[in-house]
Amino acid sequence: MKKYFITGISTNVGKTIASAIVTEALQADYWKPVQAGELDHDDKYTVGKLITNTQSKIHPNSYALETPMSPHAAAEIDGVSIDIKQINAPKTKNHLVIEGAGGLLVPLNDTQTVLDLIKPNYKVIVVSRHYLGSINHTLLTVNTLKEKGFDVSLIFSGNEHKTTEDIIKKMTNVPVIGRINEEPYFDKNVVREYAEIFKGKL
Repeated sequence: MKKYFITGISTNVGKTIASAIVTEALQADYWKPVQAGELDHDDKYTVGKLITNTQSKIHPNSYALETPMSPHAAAEIDGVSIDIKQINAPKTKNHLVIEGAGGLLVPLNDTQTVLDLIKPNYKVIVVSRHYLGSINHTLLTVNTLKEKGFDVSLIFSGNEHKTTEDIIKKMTNVPVIGRINEEPYFDKNVVREYAEIFKGKL
């Protein structure tokens, strides 16, 4: 069974929707190790509401922090320190989708970042969304992962921006799983439709 780590080139680029789609496509389990903020309607709640299969299990966060900030800062406000030795993937016989927090180099504590949560055997999916600066952020993210030896692929999120995406594809030369368009809304039906489209490329 495979483990997929989903990271983004920044915050608010569509990681959670992508996580829900990949979870549904693989009927995988879902786990977000570190959640910062919105604990009443957090990312695991969102994913749980968007999937329809009966195989997936939503696992609890290792750290659930109150403030919507970088995890290192949110942890300090909560009076805790994030210890990645306490962040252990849940035991499952199923595929596992793991959602990161923010971008790849978001600090977890004074010395470690989200990148330190990614194990060598994980397949890494980078969610890229067009905005001014997104080419740079995407290339930095993908190239860092490639230099570390990870199996990397891309999902584009939002409306197509051909010149941005073409140069990203040329300069990274990694597989593209697909695009999640700027939909009017995302519900179970929309997620299931995307899951069928993406399934063969995961």
